[in-house]
Amino acid sequence: MSTQLTWQEVVAATSDDTEAVAAALAARLADGAVVVLRGDLGAGKTVFARGLARAFGITEPVTSPTFTLVQEYRRPAGGWFFHLDLYRIGAEADAAAFGIEEFLFNPHAVTAIEWPERIPDLLGEPLTCDADGRLRGVVPVLLIPLPAGGRRIRLPATSHE
Repeated sequence: MSTQLTWQEVVAATSDDTEAVAAALAARLADGAVVVLRGDLGAGKTVFARGLARAFGITEPVTSPTFTLVQEYRRPAGGWFFHLDLYRIGAEADAAAFGIEEFLFNPHAVTAIEWPERIPDLLGEPLTCDADGRLRGVVPVLLIPLPAGGRRIRLPATSHE
């Protein structure tokens, strides 16, 4: 049985819905995965990251690390969840200067990155899906605010053949 990667779009009417979508994705992430969260300001990237954290059992407050660049959370079941916000990063050299390499594709962590377009050349690992449905490499998530409220979320889905 092989696993083929497909895409799905979900409409999340509330922040709770967004966190639930993130939690479903978290259950499929292998350690070393890097979730790249794309969307305009206010699209729900931090809400999605909070949903990942909650799914990993993290109960402490999850806020955007805009000024600190990275928040590190220990997962109760072992390993780490890293949440990076690169909004204030001007170039990949700036990211390298603060040691971003230790957070990318870490075999003991899942990483979520807001504003990943700041470091395109550092995100070269392709998205793959194991036969058991676990996602590895760069996992893209696109969040688009809807005029009536809520957001549309585009993310990987899997189907087994």
